[in-house]
Amino acid sequence: MNVVKVPLVEPRAIANGISVWNWHGSAFDEGDEVAAWFSNYLEKPSRLVRFNEESESRAVMSELCVGHAIRFSDAYPFHLLSQSSMDALNSQLSEPVPVNRFRPNLLIDGCEPFSEDLWNEVEINGLTFSAGELCWRCKIPTINQDTAVGGSEPNETLKNFRSGRVLFPNKEKQRGRVYVGTFMVCSNDTAETEKAIRVGDHIHVLKTFSSYAECPV
Repeated sequence: MNVVKVPLVEPRAIANGISVWNWHGSAFDEGDEVAAWFSNYLEKPSRLVRFNEESESRAVMSELCVGHAIRFSDAYPFHLLSQSSMDALNSQLSEPVPVNRFRPNLLIDGCEPFSEDLWNEVEINGLTFSAGELCWRCKIPTINQDTAVGGSEPNETLKNFRSGRVLFPNKEKQRGRVYVGTFMVCSNDTAETEKAIRVGDHIHVLKTFSSYAECPV
């Protein structure tokens, strides 16, 4: 397919009637050329929209993080996962899966597998991130992100050691879920601090939960 470019600074039209879960509002429409590209590729009428921060707000869908906002992400603005956790999972799979199956935007290294589960608060380049809840996985990790072909792994294997039945045996609601990664929010106002995190930054664990019984889920 032809390459399509999406300008970042050109004025955009407003598209109304946009919804994500229980949120409804308006967004910036990226134009007919981009819409035609996606419609052709997906073989269904589609439009690309950008969150309209000028007039809209969407709260994190959790009572644990009141006052924090997201845009079009599913539930939280940050999803942290360690490479060691991916390596531990892949060591149990006949066919390893890439990290894009889990879609973290904070991928870290240098810790023990799944130790991030118990991190309550961390610091990266002067910015503080607080735990929201562990991420329970839908079927997306079972879908090849390049071919869109689905299967049963890695979720079937995760049931053996990452299910709610294993991690939270006393919590009935969580028993059938599998957990990989942890959701987080940033406690700083990044617009005011003008700070950023970059590849290679060090991460410092400031607070931890004493056990899985304390982890928010």
